[in-house]
Amino acid sequence: MTRVDFYVLEDVSEDAAMRFACRLCLKAIQGGMQVHVQLEDKAQVAAMDTLLWDYPKHRFLPHQLVTGNSEAKSAQVEKPDSTGDANEIEVKADTKIEVKSPIHLGCDTPVHDSGLLINLAKEVPSFLGRFDRVAEIIVGETKDQGREHYKFYRDRGYPLHHHDLKDWEN
Repeated sequence: MTRVDFYVLEDVSEDAAMRFACRLCLKAIQGGMQVHVQLEDKAQVAAMDTLLWDYPKHRFLPHQLVTGNSEAKSAQVEKPDSTGDANEIEVKADTKIEVKSPIHLGCDTPVHDSGLLINLAKEVPSFLGRFDRVAEIIVGETKDQGREHYKFYRDRGYPLHHHDLKDWEN
């Protein structure tokens, strides 16, 4: 059965939840696990995409954007390195590519069917049972939403784990 972990951060901003999601992504891929980050909308997907380029500091986490029709679009765009040369290749949005990145970002149905699902969306995804683990990240402004998600999982018998985190970025 899918394990659900609630990470309660003392930080209050959505940005803190996204930064912590980056840390979870890093830990998961270091352990060989695939990750899908479920986001609320395309604006949040774009924000997470930007963050994964350099967070944790000076670290790129390989990722792709996922559309609702199970096609993956590269999150790799032409970015200059310190010498000003491009170190990534741009893939046009309408180009179908093989899914290779261990981290996927989307606000629709994921491509992965196992691994870690990080839910940053307002609703509990209907496809959560496809994943081995689900991470819910709670910050100040999402506490009420977190309580609702907790009740949802509890009422359906999912194993729940709670983590209060302070100074997690140190």
